[in-house]
Amino acid sequence: MGSTALYADRTTKTESTSAPKSPRVDCFYVYPTVSNQKTGNANLNIDPEEVAVAQAQASRFQAKCKIYAPMYRQLTRSSSILHDGTPTTPADQELPYTDVKAAWKEYLAKFNKGRGVILIGHSQGTVNLTRLVKEEIDPSSTVRRKLVSAMLIGGGVLVPDSKDVGGSFKNIPACRATTQTHCVIAYNSYLTTPPPNGQFGITLKAGMRILCVNPNALAAGATGPALPYLPTSRLAPVLPAAGYSVPSTQWISLPGMYSTKCKSNATHTWLQVSDVGPTGDPRPHLTQTLGAAWGMHMTDISLNLGSLVSLAGKQAAAWKP
Repeated sequence: MGSTALYADRTTKTESTSAPKSPRVDCFYVYPTVSNQKTGNANLNIDPEEVAVAQAQASRFQAKCKIYAPMYRQLTRSSSILHDGTPTTPADQELPYTDVKAAWKEYLAKFNKGRGVILIGHSQGTVNLTRLVKEEIDPSSTVRRKLVSAMLIGGGVLVPDSKDVGGSFKNIPACRATTQTHCVIAYNSYLTTPPPNGQFGITLKAGMRILCVNPNALAAGATGPALPYLPTSRLAPVLPAAGYSVPSTQWISLPGMYSTKCKSNATHTWLQVSDVGPTGDPRPHLTQTLGAAWGMHMTDISLNLGSLVSLAGKQAAAWKP
């Protein structure tokens, strides 16, 4: 998994990461809303969209875990909050969770074999994993012991005001140290303060807030440097104009460009993304591509991928059967 780091002075550095032959733990990944099928629910065909998002979000975790990425009959872009057209069939709202739950049970029965597992989800994937944790993992001390951590990103994990546990989950708290296990990393990222109609991080239940755990500095209130990793194919079209050659590696990283910190106001709790690169930084910048109300939802994972993968490794090393 070779990558090329781009620096603001237009220098670059090639890096290499190898996947271990026998990783200590597994990763169970559930992908976000990507299906372009025009039905209410996607079928189980593996389309290019599922492959691309799994590569962009999950494949770098191979350096720390063995990845299981089940297909599920998700709500398509046509029938989800993306409102991307009119589906030709009504959506079955329960079908995505039914599939994710069945895949989880099959994983436990056939593949887990007593190993630790890291859950990784984004957006619709996180919605289904959050319910899975609430119904199948949190209530069971036996299954909780298998949980290294749950990376529930771009969703809505609830916690009581000023607390790290007790909302969505009764027993599984927020992760506040890199060696803490059986815990949750959750956030919704924005480049600017979320507007009143901000889609993510908004709490509608009195006495509760949406959990924000900064993956780049786990302690409450801390600021940390983000390390974005993006597929080279995504940035290649804009690199020559910025003064960079297109690298031959599969990945590009952008060190020293962003920092993050959890923030709250009366309506939202979010991961504030700040551009900390030097003035005139020529590197391609990440933007709120769907507008301020969506924030950095489309790059929630890519923006912090370096820290998330590193954290997975540290938690895997700390996990005890």
